[in-house]
Amino acid sequence: LWLLLPVISGLLKINKCNNFLIFKGVFVHTWNGMPLYEPYPAEYFDLNHYGPLFSMVIAPFAVLPHPAGLILWLTVMAVLLYYAVGRLSLPWGKLVFIYWFCAHELLTALFMSQFNIAIAAIIIGSFCCIQRGRDATAAFLILLGTFVKLYGIVGLAFFFFSRDKSRFILSFVGWSALLFVLPMAISSPEYIVEQYREWALCLGEKNSENLLSGGQNISLLGLVRKLTGCLSYSDLWLIVPGLAAFALPYLRIGQYRNLAFRHALLASVLLFVVLFSTGSESSSYIIALLGAAIWYVSAPWKRGRADIALMVFAFILTSMSPSDLFPAFIRKTYVQPYALKALPCVLIWLKLVYEMMTRDYAGMPVAGNLPKGDMQPDKRQ
Repeated sequence: LWLLLPVISGLLKINKCNNFLIFKGVFVHTWNGMPLYEPYPAEYFDLNHYGPLFSMVIAPFAVLPHPAGLILWLTVMAVLLYYAVGRLSLPWGKLVFIYWFCAHELLTALFMSQFNIAIAAIIIGSFCCIQRGRDATAAFLILLGTFVKLYGIVGLAFFFFSRDKSRFILSFVGWSALLFVLPMAISSPEYIVEQYREWALCLGEKNSENLLSGGQNISLLGLVRKLTGCLSYSDLWLIVPGLAAFALPYLRIGQYRNLAFRHALLASVLLFVVLFSTGSESSSYIIALLGAAIWYVSAPWKRGRADIALMVFAFILTSMSPSDLFPAFIRKTYVQPYALKALPCVLIWLKLVYEMMTRDYAGMPVAGNLPKGDMQPDKRQ
């Protein structure tokens, strides 16, 4: 299924893939020394908001003929995410549940050719690498996501689980320098430094535009702002308490050794990065919905009816609301204008934080004893 969805999406969107045209433009414009953050209406609509390093990421797909490049781009992202989820130390049946539960949300992101699929893989991959003692690889993944779309920086939330923090820090510094200069291989140092400056300005302007945008800010921030219609307050009134709630479980140091607790933190990161970003859009929820699914399956206790209801609510409102199977009147009148797609994930994240502060996560394998090598899920479970 996860191989078929990108192929189907690519075939259906061959002539309606504006995001992929923007992505290809990042490589072409970098190669030719052209500004990355100016409009190119003859090539595509909207603007590029990805970092200069993205020119190297998209290069293999940008040089291919259009249909082949698009389909390969979508397939590679879907496969990377499938592989990253599969590296989680969860029983096979629970992995299958995650794949099925998130399949429709994956399709939504594929239709938009969104890099958010790869961001989800990067965040989960950095967690798995730290679990297995591969600190250098984890640092690379975190910085790759950061230099492309900033979201990857949330992988630093797993730093406290590293078994060799000094190695992680040294790797982080080394990869930072390398990834910063890497795009200079197809351009020039002066050009890349200038584009990083322009990128920072572009992101600041984009944040202001997103506040009440219909297609953007589908987040906790957007939900509150669109329900109130208020522009006069700062999002910091929500972000600061959100950061405090996110950080509180770190105080439970005794729970660090429980793999289930670490999975819960991974779920919290995946939800938080979407719910507290003004740049979140419908296709960003492949990240958040994976967080919801991991939250549900990784608890060492039996889930109750309230948890099942939350998951059903998330599947219907978060995953299905953009589709034609969802009543169009409700979608256009309520869901889109008020960012209601975020609501189920907000409720799940709040319950997740409460659980992390109050529940005992003992019962799963001790995280500190995980082998450094790859672990295959035990299908007999």
